[in-house]
Amino acid sequence: MMREYEVRMTRPPHDSDAPPSHSSNAHFRDVARARLSRRAVLRGGAAAAAALFVGAACSDEETAGSPLDAGTDTGGPNLPRPDGSSPLDDAEVAKDAAVAEKPLLGFSAVPKGRADALVVPAGYTATVLFRLGDPLDSTTAAYANDGTATDFDRRAGDHHDGMELCPLDATGQRRDPRGSERGLLVINHENVTTWALHANGGTAGAVRPREEVDREVAAHGLSVVAVRKVAGRFEIDRTSSFNRRITAATSFEVRGPLRGNALATTPYSPAGTETRGTINNCGTGTTPWGTVLSGEENWASYVFRATGDDLVRSTVDPKSVVALRRYAATEGDGPFSKRWDSGGTGDMYARWNATVSAGATPDYRNVLNTFGYLVEVDPYAPRAALVKRSALGRMAHEGAAFRDPKAGKPIVVYMGDDSRDEYIYKFVSKAKWSDADREPSDRIATGHKYLDEGTLYAAKFLPDGTGTWEELSLANPLVAGFAAYAFADLADVVVNPRLAADAAGATKMDRPEWCSVNPKNNEVYFTLTNNSRRTTANTDGPNPRAYDDVRGAGDAQVTQRGNVHGHILRLAEMGDDPEARTFRWDVYLFGAEATSEAARVNLSGLTAENDFSSPDGLWFSPYSGVCWIQTDDGAYTDVTNCMMLAGLPGKVGDGTAAAIPYATDGGDGGARTVMARPGARATPATLKRFLVGPVQCEITGIAETPDGKALFVNIQHPGEEPPAGGVSDPTRFASHWPDGGAARPRSATVVITKDDGGRVGT
Repeated sequence: MMREYEVRMTRPPHDSDAPPSHSSNAHFRDVARARLSRRAVLRGGAAAAAALFVGAACSDEETAGSPLDAGTDTGGPNLPRPDGSSPLDDAEVAKDAAVAEKPLLGFSAVPKGRADALVVPAGYTATVLFRLGDPLDSTTAAYANDGTATDFDRRAGDHHDGMELCPLDATGQRRDPRGSERGLLVINHENVTTWALHANGGTAGAVRPREEVDREVAAHGLSVVAVRKVAGRFEIDRTSSFNRRITAATSFEVRGPLRGNALATTPYSPAGTETRGTINNCGTGTTPWGTVLSGEENWASYVFRATGDDLVRSTVDPKSVVALRRYAATEGDGPFSKRWDSGGTGDMYARWNATVSAGATPDYRNVLNTFGYLVEVDPYAPRAALVKRSALGRMAHEGAAFRDPKAGKPIVVYMGDDSRDEYIYKFVSKAKWSDADREPSDRIATGHKYLDEGTLYAAKFLPDGTGTWEELSLANPLVAGFAAYAFADLADVVVNPRLAADAAGATKMDRPEWCSVNPKNNEVYFTLTNNSRRTTANTDGPNPRAYDDVRGAGDAQVTQRGNVHGHILRLAEMGDDPEARTFRWDVYLFGAEATSEAARVNLSGLTAENDFSSPDGLWFSPYSGVCWIQTDDGAYTDVTNCMMLAGLPGKVGDGTAAAIPYATDGGDGGARTVMARPGARATPATLKRFLVGPVQCEITGIAETPDGKALFVNIQHPGEEPPAGGVSDPTRFASHWPDGGAARPRSATVVITKDDGGRVGT
């Protein structure tokens, strides 16, 4: 995830910085009447909440026409767990009867704010649980937070992002889908705040010190960390044998169509069956068989290519030049280049250079083809293989959303490609689901069964509020005959799904980020964070807004243009069939400032209690059905830090169509009108701000205990902007969260509980 409207120099370029796609596919402009819709990010209540200075989050959405829509929690215990079981047994339901009657979103909305603190509602407590550098075992020294630590293979990595909780039984040794006292947190570490990670603030340039490179490589990837409840509070269990780090140096197995293909061959694996490292891990998803999928997002800037490499490739492999440019894997040093290749002379450093060699020595020209996937991890089996699932496509992956599978039907995975004007995807497995696979003896082998073979589709949205899933394979004549790129085989397609989607006529979207499936009705929600490339001329139904937004004041005033605040789109498969090739869609919520123009921008009727910008993280609680929405915002930060909201969404089509007038079509055609269908307007009973984070942070990553009483949230890169004058003067740090004082800021996981022991969100 990256803030498009306020680029941080410590972070890699969002693939949003990729050049426009080859296609002339609709920007939804062709969907002129499209129903944009759905009410809007569940609005928040009125009262200002008491501040609790620890951590913050963002939020999700939900549906209407049920007890949840009435604002009560009576439906919570009846929502199934991922394994199909009831979240609580009858005794537990009876014990919690009083709590269950409390209304959802009964908390007082948290006001916007810019304090260097984590603010949650009155009656809630947020506790810091797992920070950058915290040890995973009892033998690793405490983190000094001065840039000297070197053993990140036994410490928390940086930039905590997507997260899943994998429950354990009371012994802490076995998986228990209903266990709420113990569990394994699987946490992505997307990137690093370079200046805070190194003693001297880090070294820029084409040559990096080995120590810095090694530290950064190890601080990426994932943590698997055991947590347990002791005396009513969660803590890290550093004695657990499940604790481990997975880094940018860890070995992975390549599976799916890419396995053994020439596109995957490197000196490390001439057979094309293995690779090393996972990088820029963003969103996550839990499979129906209990493993975790982690998405590799902005991977292109991590691998160096020397200036002139395109010229060499145009002779030896001209197709690769087309693919590299489509994925913004540019030549030379960019502002976000890591230059990990310069840290030493060994293979561990050479692998970060994809330049085609002029000599006979094998090179890593194909290494970029081994990043950009959903990687599968079995947190319950530390010795199990780690797998890159190529059948799900190579892109700027956020996460993966599964709908609850039904026996005899295929597995379906929904995904977004987080870049401006990119696409929404789904994967449908070849294998049909068996309920016996909910608790298999070998979870990674079960992943092979469902995720190695299947069909990848890209979404095409139509003006009438429907859409189609376009197949990305050589069976589609548009893909097989694409003039801009000649696909050789299915491996070529899954390595380059952007090009295949260009060919198939998929619809360009406003940065599809996280997605989640509403457990009540199987509707799928996608956050479309923002798009500075959206103009009056290319607005359309699903992406209907292009407007100016003023940020700051005086000499610091900046006019931002495009779809500045983003929106949340949702779709419903026709017939509620996971294999459907058609769907209905609308826009659930439009991000906006409360004071924004109602006719063209604030289409969801947001107020000061629930307005937001740049929705990013999105997750439905399987227990309560609350939709949590998290923001990664650079557009509204002159008013408020990033936040998390809680909502009770309705369903596709519950809003009223709205005409958005534009004075010009951006060309010679004069005035034009774009039809949108906002969903039901937000109210204090359906949308509230639950949390506001510290300075310059992103709220991201969310997980919940099966009983709904503890919510885990990640606070990423607080105070990420490099201090003027370097690291020697702590008074120049923008943030000191969470340690306070003169400390360097640290990304962290927090746990949020209700003071009365009730369910989070009531």
